[in-house]
Amino acid sequence: MKLSPGKLWGQRRLADANGSWAMLAIDQRTPLFVPIAEKRGTKEPPVEDIVEVKRLITQHLAPKASAILIDPLYAYTQGINEIPPQTGLVLSYEHSITENTPQGRKSFPIPNWSVGKTRRIGGDAVKVLVWYRADAAPEIRAHQEAFVLAAAEACRANDIVMLLEVLIYPLPGEDPASIAPRREQLVLDSIKPFTDPKYAIDIFKVEPPGVIHNVPDPNGKEAAALQKSYNKMAAMLPRPWVMLSAGAESDDFERTMHYAYRSGAAGYLAGRAVWSQAFSHFPDYKAMEKGLINDSVGVLDRLNALTAKMGNPWHKHAAFGGKIPQPDVDAKFPAGYEDFKAAG
Repeated sequence: MKLSPGKLWGQRRLADANGSWAMLAIDQRTPLFVPIAEKRGTKEPPVEDIVEVKRLITQHLAPKASAILIDPLYAYTQGINEIPPQTGLVLSYEHSITENTPQGRKSFPIPNWSVGKTRRIGGDAVKVLVWYRADAAPEIRAHQEAFVLAAAEACRANDIVMLLEVLIYPLPGEDPASIAPRREQLVLDSIKPFTDPKYAIDIFKVEPPGVIHNVPDPNGKEAAALQKSYNKMAAMLPRPWVMLSAGAESDDFERTMHYAYRSGAAGYLAGRAVWSQAFSHFPDYKAMEKGLINDSVGVLDRLNALTAKMGNPWHKHAAFGGKIPQPDVDAKFPAGYEDFKAAG
């Protein structure tokens, strides 16, 4: 199998030396906005706090990651020089504000942002988050599918990696607690539409198809049933995939990654599981920085050690037959090369 040159190089840029994706997320907006505003006692979070929190996390943790996911609004300008040049760069595409209708959520791109702008500022990949429930109203599902398709077509036109994150959510009037017993089926059903080849997803970022908190010991007696759920999910995915941390604590997420790697995951793309403990010290920036150094770096070290031991190179996915794909170029690539040879 061949890949377009931009997508092939992007996938390689995101990976570590072994070909696995050990990626850090700091594109969060609402999960940071709310606690920052609460601790500052303000209606809206001060922009300077958002920027500084993201900058500190990037400074201390980006060197440990094979790639970092940031947002273009608060993290790029002040944080880009904190990212080592060998670290891959992913930028978020979706607006943090959704339209919450009586039938379900609708997603939209960040205003005045585009896939083309991500490419122009040096991005290796575009992350698109879509909230999706297969049992939402037909018009909601149609909107969400069109949102993803438009982003996928723009990624194809700009020859950049498309990384899709699919998240379930409570429908209006639904008790959030009712999701837990149905999590496996809801997660699988949310992924299924986007496995259609027309979306041309390069990387799937998926949430656990089972418990997020109090994850069973991967080697314990309860492991078999949960492993079966991960295996079901993996069998559905037509391209390589990574796990998101879903707000889990670091210990739970490390256990989750055992199940994921056994099912063929190519890595992780995690945020709060890595740095939430350090962020809890905000607005004491000195304590927060100390937490990043003394706690968060250790979380990444453990995740990376686990990835080195159990992780799967992205090109080992069945879609690529276990080999790094060749660039999809014709004999005359780059353009004008034959003319150059003839003239010289």
